[in-house]
Amino acid sequence: MALNNSYDARPVQQETAVGAGVQILLLVLIGTAIGMGPAGWLTGLAFAFATWAVLSRALHRSRLRSFGAANRVTLGRATLVGGVTALVADSFQDSPPVSLFVGLTAVALILDGVDGKVARRTGTSTPLGARFDMEVDAFLILVLSVYVSMAMGPWVLLIGGMRYVFVAAARVWPWLTAPLPPSTARKTVAALQGVLLLLAGAALLPHVVNVGVVVLALGLLVWSFGRDVLWLRRTSRVETAPAARKVRELVAG
Repeated sequence: MALNNSYDARPVQQETAVGAGVQILLLVLIGTAIGMGPAGWLTGLAFAFATWAVLSRALHRSRLRSFGAANRVTLGRATLVGGVTALVADSFQDSPPVSLFVGLTAVALILDGVDGKVARRTGTSTPLGARFDMEVDAFLILVLSVYVSMAMGPWVLLIGGMRYVFVAAARVWPWLTAPLPPSTARKTVAALQGVLLLLAGAALLPHVVNVGVVVLALGLLVWSFGRDVLWLRRTSRVETAPAARKVRELVAG
């Protein structure tokens, strides 16, 4: 009797559709509350559509049969990030309520520590889930850096853009794609980026203090990325040295 190896993507695709629907509902609530302009609406809707499309494709390629509780938490966090993105886009025309901006961002940052714990506790950790979590984190940092840069200057965009520059560089230097060893310092620095940018964006402290906070965030990030790049470079040289020596021996022989 032949085994049925067919894959039914409908259950997980329904989860992403629900996520997109909740995203739109959040935009409606925000728009009704603050009278959000066209920039905020268009950016928020674009984020909702892009998240749905990219995640749906990734789920289909990974052939996951269950979306999982951890991914639901990450999807909820992505919904909040979509709301923050809409607020930041709208802020180019009118400043958003600080309490709403801080509230949505703070909850998104808090949930960042929840999805990983849920995945480990339920035994549902997957490469897709880890990548989904990472991309949501990176995009939130990018959005926060855009918001803070409006008050402090374009140099703040280095914080949000650094991870994307690293990904682009990996296309030129493949050794940057090698897996990194686990690091508590790396995780701590990554978590601090959102907290420090939110603190500066809330503008609760004097401007000079906020500048110092963002400089600290950038310095920590440069140190973390620099340390990882040096480790990857040294590792790649160690791995390629035997092969290069063998080629030299063959040529000499």
